[in-house]
Amino acid sequence: MFYKRHADEAISKLSKMFGAVLITGARQVGKTTLLQDIAGNASYVTLDDGLQLANAVERSMTFLKDNPPPVFIDEVQRAPELFPQIKIILDRDRNKGQFFLSGSQQFEMMKGVSESLAGRLGILSLPGLSLRERFDVHFRDPFLPTDEYFAARTRENVAIPYADIWNIIHRGCFPELCANPDFDWRMFFAAYVKTYIERDVRELAQVGNELKFLQFMTVTASCTGQLLNIASLSRDVGISQPTAERWLSILVTSNLVYLLRPYHNNITKRTVKTPKLYFLDTGLAAYLTRWNTAEVLKNGAMAGAFFESFVVSEVMKSYSNRGVLDLPLYFYRDRDGNEIDLLIEDGGVLYPIEIKKHADPRKSDVAAFRLLDRIPTAKRGIGGVVCMYDDLASLTENDKTIPIHML
Repeated sequence: MFYKRHADEAISKLSKMFGAVLITGARQVGKTTLLQDIAGNASYVTLDDGLQLANAVERSMTFLKDNPPPVFIDEVQRAPELFPQIKIILDRDRNKGQFFLSGSQQFEMMKGVSESLAGRLGILSLPGLSLRERFDVHFRDPFLPTDEYFAARTRENVAIPYADIWNIIHRGCFPELCANPDFDWRMFFAAYVKTYIERDVRELAQVGNELKFLQFMTVTASCTGQLLNIASLSRDVGISQPTAERWLSILVTSNLVYLLRPYHNNITKRTVKTPKLYFLDTGLAAYLTRWNTAEVLKNGAMAGAFFESFVVSEVMKSYSNRGVLDLPLYFYRDRDGNEIDLLIEDGGVLYPIEIKKHADPRKSDVAAFRLLDRIPTAKRGIGGVVCMYDDLASLTENDKTIPIHML
């Protein structure tokens, strides 16, 4: 089954603006398939091929002479030696769309990118499949709980059965697993984790104990939707705190974990400064934490955390697929325990979102939104509760129930 990816328009636009385009994202989110479709007549070479990698590292200029633009270079982070040579070509020819690059690391961590290709490179972070892509919804605007957004979104609304949502949360968002319902869930993720540790982790850092790293991944997955606690992670796995910090940075760099920033300024001194941790693929998190069926997950102790992780991930996808790199997403929590799950900042306005797995939202769910009124520098926008309720409806004058299929 082929899924129309919503990032295609942004990538095509970038290729007309820059000499090179870099698509990052976790392994197997569909970077290669998407770029091969967009790059058209560009030749293709992957640095997963040992011989090609050796040529790119040891003879970078010769490699580019053998693979002249337009060219699509897959897993480019493995050969940072190419970046200075690509810069030379781009400065000489000044043509757009000469290089299409993909990598499974965040671009900030690719040695040589920021130094060599600043101003010459368009970048997009490709997430896993969104609900919109799965159900062939053409609507592509980033999520924002405004009347204008909902008016446009309603015109392309697709109702998703309650049971299907939990099956989707449990199975995850990797395109191959979504497109092949007969693929065994456990076997897919077992192979994914093995490949990730043996290739990406070894490439990013010298991890001496791979079983310990797998344990660290599992403990991290069990903390999805919680405030980051490095001391607890290190203690639970039996590693030092600096090692836990380094290993967490590997998961973030690999686009498997996202750290949601807390909202604070000089006035909000009682707010926490610690980010919240989210495992971006709920299927992978469920595999690691041994929630082996959707039914068990739905009724389990972590159901709320998984639902929240899924919603945050879906909101992120709506921005990433439009080419937004610095996501305007935050959460609010103060030292008294008051919390707003998600804040979206747009044009100086803060839009508060609460996330609940139940289907019966109440006014009490949005009580914390009044905290924004106490921040003199903040302008509070329309808010809402993303939940399993079937319809878009008013909770208060400024807040709505937001069905998950309206994201």
